[in-house]
Amino acid sequence: QVQLVESGGALVQPGGSLRLSCAASARFFNVDTMGWYRQAPGKERELVATISGSSTNYADSVKGRFTISRDNAKNTVYLQMNSLKPEDTAVYYCNIRGRSWPWRGDHWGQGTQVTVSP
Repeated sequence: QVQLVESGGALVQPGGSLRLSCAASARFFNVDTMGWYRQAPGKERELVATISGSSTNYADSVKGRFTISRDNAKNTVYLQMNSLKPEDTAVYYCNIRGRSWPWRGDHWGQGTQVTVSP
């Protein structure tokens, strides 16, 4: 059973930066996409950013401020978040999707809280 563990969430002031990490328990073999999603209180979970191979995709609300990246040697996905705004406050979840072992199906981490407040 593969696992994802997020870290890096914190309380930060508006305009600040954070880097989230998602450590995977297996190598990135047979992975289709990796991504970050977030869920604010009372709202549905929404896509923040995805990476597939060398291609990236971002929600309009974070374009130019957030960057998703991967380190295959460390089995880790990152989300660099700059110029944070109060509306970025949410629980951030890591996701990996694949079609074959060991990442067959949809896999989620437990989430990490990001709070942007003065």
